[in-house]
Amino acid sequence: MPTNAVRPLAAWVALCMALACGGCAKGTATSGVGVADANGDRRFPLTGEVLSADPAKKVIVVRHNEVVGYMPAMTMDFPVSAGDAAAARAGEKIRATLVVARGNTVSLEDIWPDDKVSLDTVGAGARMLHQDTFEKGSQAYREVGDAVPDFVLYDQDARVVGSARFRGKQVMLNFIYSRCPVANMCPLSTTKMVASQKLARQEGVTNAEFVSITLDPAYDTPGVLHEYASDRHIDTSNFSFLTGPEPAIRDLLTQFGVIAEFKDGVLNHTLATLLIDEQGRIKWRADGSAWEPREFVERMHR
Repeated sequence: MPTNAVRPLAAWVALCMALACGGCAKGTATSGVGVADANGDRRFPLTGEVLSADPAKKVIVVRHNEVVGYMPAMTMDFPVSAGDAAAARAGEKIRATLVVARGNTVSLEDIWPDDKVSLDTVGAGARMLHQDTFEKGSQAYREVGDAVPDFVLYDQDARVVGSARFRGKQVMLNFIYSRCPVANMCPLSTTKMVASQKLARQEGVTNAEFVSITLDPAYDTPGVLHEYASDRHIDTSNFSFLTGPEPAIRDLLTQFGVIAEFKDGVLNHTLATLLIDEQGRIKWRADGSAWEPREFVERMHR
């Protein structure tokens, strides 16, 4: 923690209590903000700027704005997940959820980029995609031979990624989510994508890219997807895990013909894996997870 950082939050809370400043330690926001959940944790929205990150310690230092109903603007270090610590960059503007556990220990979750350029770029991409989906109506589903829709999302390093980045590449694309508990669904699909990546390299395919788009953007932040890839030792030099605004993900699911719906807390969904050619057209598609990596690699140009 830098020398000009404030004292840890516990000291701040103790000071507030000593001064009988009840608003410092107790949230007064409505709609669930600051209200303790079943575990006794309270949550508050937080925005600020990352000053530094220590992936080894899983800590980031943030100069944050006032956390309404909890504490004033200050600079302090926060425990975060391994993925969030690895994806964090000094100078990055973020929005996150401040989690205050029992004993007033704090951490940050749900970390997203919050700089104007990224927000404007991703937001504009989402609006254009929605307009395209709306105009196509019942014809929105993209068949083999059709061009894929344009989109703008975030990758596992919180970088803005547009579909134009993949022009001139042969792209294998699928949809997964990090918490999928069914072994022969997302986990198997990811395993086969990784096997395809390795096989393509062995077969001399030099312009292949692999893309997995989350089905669950509310949970799968860039940091969550970074950790998902890291835990599986996935080579991300040409493998991107993408997330973004929920409306944009829904429009992509519509256009790619993938069904995903939460019911009783479980995400029921279908699977689809596509091969997209250098001109951005769908070359081949396999539904489900029964396909084999060689089926895709054999259709790639050397």
